[in-house]
Formats: sequence, C-alpha cells, structure tokens
Amino acid sequence: MTDDSLLSRALVEEATKKSGLIWVRGDGPARALWHVWHDGAAYVVGDGPGEQPLPGGLAEGGAAEVTVRSKDKGGRLVAWTARVSELAPGSEDWRAAADELKGKRLNAPDAETMTERWSRECRLLRLTPHKVSTDLPQDSLAAAPLPTEATTRHPIPEALPRLLLKRRKR
Repeated sequence: MTDDSLLSRALVEEATKKSGLIWVRGDGPARALWHVWHDGAAYVVGDGPGEQPLPGGLAEGGAAEVTVRSKDKGGRLVAWTARVSELAPGSEDWRAAADELKGKRLNAPDAETMTERWSRECRLLRLTPHKVSTDLPQDSLAAAPLPTEATTRHPIPEALPRLLLKRRKR
C-alpha cells in the first residue's frame, strides 16, 4: 500500500472482511463479487461455469478499483486501488486461497470436488490493496444495471386475483 497510515490499512482490512460483497471494476463496469479476505488481500474466484463472472480487464500485474460497502446499511465505506495477480492452479498460495474461498461458497452443486473444478475451469485472483481512498464522492455513483437474460417479471395469471380475494374473505 502506498498509504502507510495504519488506520487506512486497518479500515480496508476490517471493512473488506466484514462485507459480504465488494464491487470490483477493471476495464468495464464494476461487478459485485463475493470474496474472502486472507493474508492481507481479497481473493475472488470466477469466470467458470456456475461461478460469478469477473469484470473485464483483470489481468496479472493490472489494477482494479475496489469499493467496499457496509454490510448493514449497504453504503460505501472505503474504496481502494488493488494490484491484481492471478494465482497458478495447484500452487501453495492457490491451495490456501481456495480452501478459504471454499468455506464462503454458498450453494455449490459439487461441494466435495469444487476446488478441482476451480483449478480446471476458473480463475482465482488476488487483489492486494495499493492505494486507499476514504474521501466520499461528491456526485452520485449510481449506474444502470448490467444487461442480463435473467428476469422475474411476468404477467400475472388472470385467475390469481380471484383466488387471492377468495382466501381473504374466509
């Protein structure tokens, strides 16, 4: 980290540890990613079948902008610039990070063999804090949602209002 302030380092570590999601931006729009804080950095896994898509432009030696939100209120706590490094599958660092991530992965269809699948099909990235920004922005950081094929909006079946009204009368 270029900022040697112990307070800044502690803020990044504690906020990132406690937040369920971090927002990471590479070349394109930021994405919300689940992560784990381990050994002084945030680790994320993705870009494989059934795993979270990682933002574009996250490459070895590159940089990423990370925004950490409050777990209870959802507001921005701290933002930091990270150095990106991709861990080689099977290395000692990769195994340690994968073991930590395995404990945080929810609803995995293959919990027993998940780390083997990650080593074959996914990328595991280490985001090491480099520069901390605790200043709050003056403008809105709101962004349009990313395009997706997922939808939950369908027309209500015609009979549903009648069925619901009958239940209330009883």
